Amino acid sequence: MSDLPPRSDLSSHEVTNQPVAQGDLDLWAQDPALQTHAVAAGARAETLARYGAAIGTAEMQEAARQANRQPPELLAFDAAGRRLDEVRFHPDYHRLMELGITSGYAAVAWDGGQGGHATHAAMVYLTSQIEPGVCCPMTMTYAAVPALRAEPELFAQWVPKLIARAYDGSARPMARKAGLTMGMALTEKQAGSDVRATTTRAERDGPDYRLTGHKWFCSAPMSDGFLTLAQASGGLTCFVVPRWLEQERNAIRLMRLKDKLGNRANASAEIEYHGAIAHRLGDAGDGIRTVIEMIHHT
Repeated sequence: MSDLPPRSDLSSHEVTNQPVAQGDLDLWAQDPALQTHAVAAGARAETLARYGAAIGTAEMQEAARQANRQPPELLAFDAAGRRLDEVRFHPDYHRLMELGITSGYAAVAWDGGQGGHATHAAMVYLTSQIEPGVCCPMTMTYAAVPALRAEPELFAQWVPKLIARAYDGSARPMARKAGLTMGMALTEKQAGSDVRATTTRAERDGPDYRLTGHKWFCSAPMSDGFLTLAQASGGLTCFVVPRWLEQERNAIRLMRLKDKLGNRANASAEIEYHGAIAHRLGDAGDGIRTVIEMIHHT
């Protein structure tokens, strides 16, 4: 970017009543109301001071503009016609995600320190002033932690990397990543917000399950895993669906990206499960009670 200011003395008029570019903004220091209420709630002022200064820079403001100007692109197939089912983002989207995750956006509530949830809430507020789209995948990652308590083995497998303060947006299995993100895929065409009308089926496959069906709205489809609902033999049940398997892509097909009015930097998708591998989370038939923990925290 050039250091020279734009011209205000144009050939037909002079620009006199428009604000100049704000440059770096310290979003924490310039907001005494936030400071007062966050500290009163027990939030960590030092963490928020660092993050408020980092997320408000002119560089990050420009990254947010670029992430919105060049929205995500669906790559359903490669050049030879093989399925990819990936979403490609502008590099600045990944920069915003990396700053938030490494600063503790998804982790600070769960590290045992003082005022974790209040600190997280303030980080949501600060991030939203620059680019609210990235709040979606980061908030869901934060919110997945209490839901995963329903199954100790899955909790031990996923949570350390969900709160690792490490961001990796690549298409690789979780064992080869230092940090993970988690999304949700709940609603269906015929059901809308009434998830009890879910028609996605879950069938046993050894210790795991295979899901077949569709989801009308999958939030952040490049997440490393999704909490989802399906009809199992015991009723509507919650599952964790890994995005990538050890040797192949899980059978999750991205049908199209949503054309949204807002939240444009982030992707949302309609998806289909074609025998996708899934792990049961919580008791059979207890799906709504299990997933509501994640919904509540988002």
